[in-house]
Amino acid sequence: MESSGGRAEGSGRGPRVLVVGSGIAGLGAAQRLCRHPAFPQLRVLEATARAGGRIRSERGFGGVVELGAHWIHGPSQGNPVFQLAAKYQLLREKDLSEENQLIETGGHVGLPSVSYASSGVSVSRKLVVEMASLFYGLIDQTREFLHTPDAPVPSVGEYLKKEIRQRAAGWTEDEETRKLKLAVLNSFFNVECCVSGTHSMDLVALVPFGEYTVLPGLDCTFPGGYQGLTNHIMASLPEDVIVFNKPVKTIHWNGSFQEALSLGETFPVLVECEDGACFPAHHVIVTVPLGFLKEHLDTFFEPPLPTEKAEAIRKMGFGTNNKIFLEFEEPFWEPDCQYIQVVWEDTSPLEDVASELRHVWFKKLIGFLVLPSFDRSVHVLCGFIAGLESEFMETLSDEDVLLSLTQVLRRVTGNAQLPAPRSVLRSRWHSAPYTRGSYSYVAVGSTGDDIDQLAQPLPRDGAEAQALRTSGLKDTVVPFLSVDASVQLCKTLCVCVCESLGSSRYCLQGKPHIARFTPPRTGLCCLAGGRPTGSSLCGTHRLSCLGPGSESCFSPSEPSSAPPVPRGG
Repeated sequence: MESSGGRAEGSGRGPRVLVVGSGIAGLGAAQRLCRHPAFPQLRVLEATARAGGRIRSERGFGGVVELGAHWIHGPSQGNPVFQLAAKYQLLREKDLSEENQLIETGGHVGLPSVSYASSGVSVSRKLVVEMASLFYGLIDQTREFLHTPDAPVPSVGEYLKKEIRQRAAGWTEDEETRKLKLAVLNSFFNVECCVSGTHSMDLVALVPFGEYTVLPGLDCTFPGGYQGLTNHIMASLPEDVIVFNKPVKTIHWNGSFQEALSLGETFPVLVECEDGACFPAHHVIVTVPLGFLKEHLDTFFEPPLPTEKAEAIRKMGFGTNNKIFLEFEEPFWEPDCQYIQVVWEDTSPLEDVASELRHVWFKKLIGFLVLPSFDRSVHVLCGFIAGLESEFMETLSDEDVLLSLTQVLRRVTGNAQLPAPRSVLRSRWHSAPYTRGSYSYVAVGSTGDDIDQLAQPLPRDGAEAQALRTSGLKDTVVPFLSVDASVQLCKTLCVCVCESLGSSRYCLQGKPHIARFTPPRTGLCCLAGGRPTGSSLCGTHRLSCLGPGSESCFSPSEPSSAPPVPRGG
């Protein structure tokens, strides 16, 4: 094997550290390490040709299109993403205001401006408000089971459906109205699937769902694009620290490795890349998405991870949420419209109808956000879709997607002559080989304890852990890796697997220092000086991993008027 070890800068001795992945988690870790003189030898190995991971801003439609994370959910002082964005002066003055930071949104998606039914008529505002109140009231009730020993049902979806069934039994309207109410509720289920990054709420565990708490602040966007955040972090790193197009094949840990340039020195970890290059190191922080870990768990670590950590990776949920942008010559919506809800009248959360995805994938769309434009000639809608339908959408051609959604819009608006969109753009997070999805959730069969389990250091070598605890590295490593206090031992670790989670307004509560930010949200929260978000596989002297999550939208240069979208964007 070719040995590609070496210093990122300078010739000073010190522990050799590798960061695998240059998403927000990897960049944050690298920035923190570079600030400390104890780590003169640092490299970041990135599988692709770009940094940022699931933060991906591109120019398009006369503005900035976010193919990755879009909003800062809960932009307030408790949010490390907000803190960094403010530090780098990337936000508007109104988003930085104390008034904005104190707004309590309750964490629920804003009501649609208009609701179109599949029969081509508008659903009454009163009915939509009534069903939204019912649905989100039940979502709030799920928090009641957090500390109960026995939940009535395993999943959030089953609980919601049980309660809805009971309430529907008391509805006194005619059959058509009752069916329409259920169809509207089904649309809210689809929204919650996007929010939770899951195919079905039946897959989301009920008890830990109550651990999510809401950070204050009205959701905001980056006028110049979310990638401005990662660009600023990258600019703070020494030149040539990041090595691009270096996908890692296997992390050999708990061993004793040598290289020709460092005679007599041994390294406990060797990172083997797909091109045959090998990087020996004392410590490795692996910031790969949970979706990638799930797919490559059997080959990515040698020796394999301990059973309890491998099981935690398998049990945690990781799903897909994509966005589809449609550009129109002229808007067919009203000037003050922000969110168009689509209601399929033949659907109900109380009925599971098996159909081929190619015939029904578009029914999983929650509808469309109207993206703010700063150019009168640009009119863009952004559709959100989660689950298996979202993954199926990725297999279609742009032409097929555009045709299907043109037919959907003509049907729900009742306008058979509605002009087709002139262009389409979409994210494909499940197809991305080094991502394999969008973000994580606590699935049925898993709990927040799995996040803590992943955070435990490996191997649990008391002697080495104690030696490094007294080496002066403790206070350096804890801030950027702490999932809980035990991660202080990550300084002894050789491999720390971190996964960026969410710029979400939700965080899992727990012990002090716990950053159980596991909301399956598009975004990022494992930041320099901040706490990682989500499930993590953490290791002391050889292995460690921090968390799951990410997604997309549009950031024009004008203030965004889109409604807040909690937990997922």
